[in-house]
Amino acid sequence: MAHAATSESRQQFQQLQVRYQPGTASLWYYMKSRPRPCFTITLLGEIAQFQQQVRQRDGAAEDGRQVDFLVLTSAIPGIFNLGGDLELFKQLIRNNDRDGLVHYAYLCINVLYQNVINLDLPLTTIAMVKGSALGGGLEAALSCDVIVAEKGVKLGFPEILFNLFPGMGAYSLLARRLDPVRAEKLMLSGKLYDAEELYEMGLVDHLAEPGKGEEVAEEYMRRHNKYRNGYRGILRAREKYYPIGYTELKEITDIWVETALTLTEKDIRMMDRLVRSQERLYHNFAETVRTHGAGKSEPELAESESVPSISNFFRIREPYLHSVTVKPEQDVRNEDGPDEQIV
Repeated sequence: MAHAATSESRQQFQQLQVRYQPGTASLWYYMKSRPRPCFTITLLGEIAQFQQQVRQRDGAAEDGRQVDFLVLTSAIPGIFNLGGDLELFKQLIRNNDRDGLVHYAYLCINVLYQNVINLDLPLTTIAMVKGSALGGGLEAALSCDVIVAEKGVKLGFPEILFNLFPGMGAYSLLARRLDPVRAEKLMLSGKLYDAEELYEMGLVDHLAEPGKGEEVAEEYMRRHNKYRNGYRGILRAREKYYPIGYTELKEITDIWVETALTLTEKDIRMMDRLVRSQERLYHNFAETVRTHGAGKSEPELAESESVPSISNFFRIREPYLHSVTVKPEQDVRNEDGPDEQIV
């Protein structure tokens, strides 16, 4: 994406950067949460504010120009989003703070649901994934109409590693794109999948070579605009065929809260190890900005630099409880159960 040709939003967020791309009438919003690349309360609040602004302008950019596409991506090299704020989770669970967990969880599903329904506007939502998308990060991507992912990036739901499950939309979104059986196997595996694997399953819509994700997204938008009427019709038909209701998301989130409150201290210590891994990743990003970022915006830096992947943590830990292959275009219900691994 040629950032020099974009118009930067005048709205100053702390953990979100917004750019308008006139060539495709697209509004790109880049996540850059601190102190870890996850869904902090600040980031969730800013995404909700951004969504409200777009709705209030009836789908126009800040300067009134038309917006046909909303593109969710990241300003952090090598990372899309690592999911829930595990540091916050630890504190709330140890304090048995149900209200705090409910508040955070509802913030998550509120912004996710708005994305699922395209803000009630004639927009197409796109996730442009250039780095690791785990847990809530993958849920956010799945809530978009279209997922573009670069080859080799890691995507998955590691929550089972600390005895929890992804509760802010994963079941609803996966079961509709796959089926409940394969959705559950994927979530219970704890495995990190390459983008290529999820493309074969049908979860990723378009693959890009490393560093070419934004080009592929822009090409999709140009092709979409050429056949806009047909594309929009297909997306509307999809929404009618398997709509996702807010009540469904809320009730599953309530189950997640109750499950989180039963975690043991051993589970929370594992969560803490993941927090430390996230912090090291963000430190690497900060060092990249400090040493290589002079004169570059964070989205430009994200295009040109990379940091070690969080998959290193999982290669060391071997987190998944089962060795599971979620096969595309096959009725997995007729297969024998997966071989168990002791971890």
